[in-house]
Amino acid sequence: MSPSTPPTSAIPPTTAPPDLYGRERGDRMMRALTVLGRLHTEAVAHRGRRRARSAGPLDPTPGPLELVVRERVVEAEDVLSLRLSAPAGGRLPGWQPGAHLLLELPSGRRRHYSLCGDPQDRYTYRIAIRRLAAGGGGSVEMHDALPVGATLRTAGPRNAFPFAAEPAVLFLAGGIGITPILPMVRQAARSGLDWRLIHLGRTRASLPFGLELDELSGSEGRFEVRADNEEGPPDGAELLGRAPAGAAVYCCGPAPMLAGIRAAIDASPADGLHFERFAPAPVLDGHAFELRLGRSGIDLSVPADRSALDVLREARPDTAYSCRQGFCGVCRVRVSAGAVEHRDLRLTDHERAAGAMLVCVSRAAAGERLVLDL
Repeated sequence: MSPSTPPTSAIPPTTAPPDLYGRERGDRMMRALTVLGRLHTEAVAHRGRRRARSAGPLDPTPGPLELVVRERVVEAEDVLSLRLSAPAGGRLPGWQPGAHLLLELPSGRRRHYSLCGDPQDRYTYRIAIRRLAAGGGGSVEMHDALPVGATLRTAGPRNAFPFAAEPAVLFLAGGIGITPILPMVRQAARSGLDWRLIHLGRTRASLPFGLELDELSGSEGRFEVRADNEEGPPDGAELLGRAPAGAAVYCCGPAPMLAGIRAAIDASPADGLHFERFAPAPVLDGHAFELRLGRSGIDLSVPADRSALDVLREARPDTAYSCRQGFCGVCRVRVSAGAVEHRDLRLTDHERAAGAMLVCVSRAAAGERLVLDL
């Protein structure tokens, strides 16, 4: 595993935390909220036993928050981490492992990034971004055009991938999918859980945070790297065979990796699967339909295996989007005619009845044409 290079630049925080972990002493309310949050997370995880389930939004959207880039660190090939803090260095909203930030970039793009720092640090958020030259432009902007001192806006942490801290856990991370997993590993190590982590990728040099994970594993050998160029890509059954009997599995990675894990989970010794995607799921049970942009009269054809968002972006490259999984709400549009087959995880019945649609996942009902207020 390649060591991290020194940070390219840094701005020191302006306010020192009250204690080693940034916690204010004697805050009974925060302790009570933490306990309640943990109980809620455990209840959510319990309901997911013995079946694979994808993540859905659990927390209300926090209010707007301004963050300043304090530090940039190259963590691996094409992987950059950013440390963010409040402009005046004050306390930030708390979060639990699995949480993410919805950031508004200087260009106006909105993107989700998992928090990969330490939840006990209440003065700093850390995210990591893999540069994708052929992506939607967000990662390139973060790498090439976001210097130390730049300001970002965010809605604050939300958690769609909660960690229930089961006694035995197998973590599976594919490439940059380590970002939501790393804080879970840190909590598992602190809590004395029976945990294992397998980090998979094309090469060792492409995988970030190896030194941190080695330190968390210590001499117990709980952390393993699987590089495709050394051993070839493993299958789901092989990976799940490492799980202790009755263990919960937490997985984040590309779609083929998740598909293999989900297909093998029932025959494995594991007792539950929790996962998060960092790419949109393939369209299942889709059918072709037509879109009309009501303000311009342009007609668009959406194939059965593509999303309305994909087609809209070809006609209107400035179409806003972020998660592409139906939970952030950034791609929301108003439908002025036609019945929608809603597949999102965010809109309320009232919002749907009022014509709202998330075009990243929802489609026209069979035989319908949708007219969008665009």
